[in-house]
Amino acid sequence: MNTPSPEPHAEIDTSVASPARMYDYYLGGKDNFPADRNAAEQVIKAHPEQQRLARANRGFLIRAVRFVAEQGVDQFLDLGTGIPTSPNVHEVAREANPAARVVYVDNDPIVTAHNRALRATHDGVVPVHADVRDPAAILDHPDVRGTLDFDRPVALLAVAVFHFVPEAEQVLPVLRAALAPGSHLVLSMATTEGLTHTDVQAIEAAYAASSVEAVFRSRARIEAMFDGAALVEPGVAPVGSWRAHEADTYIRILGGVARL
Repeated sequence: MNTPSPEPHAEIDTSVASPARMYDYYLGGKDNFPADRNAAEQVIKAHPEQQRLARANRGFLIRAVRFVAEQGVDQFLDLGTGIPTSPNVHEVAREANPAARVVYVDNDPIVTAHNRALRATHDGVVPVHADVRDPAAILDHPDVRGTLDFDRPVALLAVAVFHFVPEAEQVLPVLRAALAPGSHLVLSMATTEGLTHTDVQAIEAAYAASSVEAVFRSRARIEAMFDGAALVEPGVAPVGSWRAHEADTYIRILGGVARL
């Protein structure tokens, strides 16, 4: 069994909203604080469909992980995981392969604490406290290297995280370069498609109260992040309709899965 490295101490400032805890609030969770709820309500005021979108994005994550696991991939690097919500990545992946290994990466100390509890009860499920904006630190982290074999395919998950990373177009190539052929890329992020300029400004202003800024990208910019990879059907699509039995074509978050 891999012995995880000690996580660095991180102060929890509950007076500043966290996107992970705001997302927990959208999903009806309890692991959030007044600052998170206030900021989330501002987003909901600007965009009343926010909770619907959060649920649709969660559904996309589950379907995408199931698809990738059914392709034989048994290693998952999940970036910006958020507070665990069942079924989580390891639960879905292990339906296809009980030996699947998952590394959960997040820079929110509350998220890391929750994921640490998973590590205590699930071998091969490892939390890493790190920032997605520093991809080299993630790839070089001893717990990442001790859990995942980068000589074999890995599923890289960046679901609803890159719209909080303005430099995502520079971060992603570093991560992709570390992946073996046969790896899969799973992305979803906020899009300007279907929104007015006023809508975008209102939502970005609401997130300005949190610890990060929100960045909306055009469909073309999102599709470009898959360049050089083979997109699986139906390509880049609204998360509510990606391989869904009952498609919700409402857009503001686009997602896709591609084989490297």
